[in-house]
Amino acid sequence: MCAKIIHRRCKNNVRPDFCPFRPQCGSAVPRRMKPKIRATRSTTGDFAPGCMKNVRFFLKKTRIIRKNYYLSEEIDSNPKRIKAKTIKTVTMKTDEKKTRTESDLLGSVEVPEDVLYGVQTMRGLENFAISKFHLCDYPRFIEGLAVVKLGAAMANHEMGLLSDELFEAIAQACREIRAGKFHEFFPVDMIQGGAGTTTNMNANEVIANRALEIMGHHRGEYQYCSPNDHVNCSQSTNDAYPSAIHLGLYATHLELRKHLVALIEAFDRKGEEFADVLKMGRTQLQDAVPMTLGQTFHGFASVLQGEVDNLDHAALEFLSINMGATAIGTGICAEPGYAERCTAAIREITGWDVKLADDLVGATSDTVCMVGYSSAMKRIASKMNKICNDLRLLSSGPRCGLGEFNLPARQPGSSIMPGKVNPVIPEVMNQIAFKVIGNELCVTMADEAAQMELNAMEPVMAQCCFESAELLMNGFDTLRIRCVEGITANAERCLQYVHNSIGVVTALNPIIGYKNSTKIAKEALETGRGVYELVLEHGILTREELDEVLKPENMIRPVKLGIKPRR
Repeated sequence: MCAKIIHRRCKNNVRPDFCPFRPQCGSAVPRRMKPKIRATRSTTGDFAPGCMKNVRFFLKKTRIIRKNYYLSEEIDSNPKRIKAKTIKTVTMKTDEKKTRTESDLLGSVEVPEDVLYGVQTMRGLENFAISKFHLCDYPRFIEGLAVVKLGAAMANHEMGLLSDELFEAIAQACREIRAGKFHEFFPVDMIQGGAGTTTNMNANEVIANRALEIMGHHRGEYQYCSPNDHVNCSQSTNDAYPSAIHLGLYATHLELRKHLVALIEAFDRKGEEFADVLKMGRTQLQDAVPMTLGQTFHGFASVLQGEVDNLDHAALEFLSINMGATAIGTGICAEPGYAERCTAAIREITGWDVKLADDLVGATSDTVCMVGYSSAMKRIASKMNKICNDLRLLSSGPRCGLGEFNLPARQPGSSIMPGKVNPVIPEVMNQIAFKVIGNELCVTMADEAAQMELNAMEPVMAQCCFESAELLMNGFDTLRIRCVEGITANAERCLQYVHNSIGVVTALNPIIGYKNSTKIAKEALETGRGVYELVLEHGILTREELDEVLKPENMIRPVKLGIKPRR
């Protein structure tokens, strides 16, 4: 297709590459400069001054590829008439996406025909281009929204507020979304103003448009199934949104728990594997008393095991929801008995012990359950940080560190130091712990920002909780698979530390007395000799007695040996 384009030499001293037409003549027309000549196309096809449409508009419509074409100017017998011809132009037709027109309080918006969301979602996308955290990245949250909407539809249908056809279509749409379909149509930012209204309407619109398809209608024909009147019937964002968060976070908790338990079991297995590896314990980075490497790893497992119950307890609060509270907890716009029926429906759908909050007004503004759960995750993060610090310290070396065990080598550790291998897996777990701890602070501050009958800061609280849980799950699996399961012990080096340590004299203290123990410890420090040989040299114990005291099984637990010092 050819296109006639008028080009006029620019008298301004402008760089030639600014010209949108890039003619070979070298003229320079600023890209953003409107043509000085306006012309309409005459019956002869020429352009007359004063009536030409904007060239930019013409280019936009035709999408001319600005290469390999030349423009020339001709002036005919009429000096007021300019002839323009294009020797060569390359044009391309634009396959513009089809749209449908939807409207709301603020007016009409063109919505792409191939999406299930609608006008309110479009406004949310325009208003909240805030982060890279999008609703579609949090499937458990979307599933929570689907469960809430399905439970509401079941209650509304039972109470005669939805026809059989509408209910069946809405219910099918909700079940499909819960099964993982259409999540790509939840593109809104997790961090948003409006206390979650954008997210709630995103769900309403997707469900409504899918229901319309099921009923044989076109998307956007909301007279047959409305996002507000039908999908959102008897609801407000202020009860549907927090209830969906609760259900989504509880589902996330059940997943997180599995990953944590798997890591604990991995530590326990290493504890059994290293049960006979004698080593020195340390306090304040100084030699303390002997123990086994197995006890170290069992200790890692036990401190985490206690957090499972704490996490479970915190998650139980998510099973209390405020469906039926509507705007502020008074239940306005909902039928009597709706709250109880909706809660019962959600309990039936999930199989969880979901309960209606005792006080819906209080529950609507109360977001402390997320504070509790994020705090439980912070406790785990704090303990994981200590464990990973220990893994890094005890594996330090390979020759000039402690080197009590070896971490699996996962990648070269330096771009300049050949042979260096770093503890990269514990290091990444450390960083995850820091992020989770930071998220907990954000959740706490957002909870404190509640005002009157609502906390508008719930979106960022939900994002932080979902993110922390996801980070921990990924971190637990990475640490378990790529680190803990591959750890090997340096048993001889551990035993050497025990024999050379002054701290082993502590095990002798109950038998030889504090005075003898102090004398031996002092001499060992001054001479660099071992405690074992000094005890024998001074004749305090026989070799048989000393070996009995220093048996691993006798140094790692309370024992009564009945051995007495000889001097």
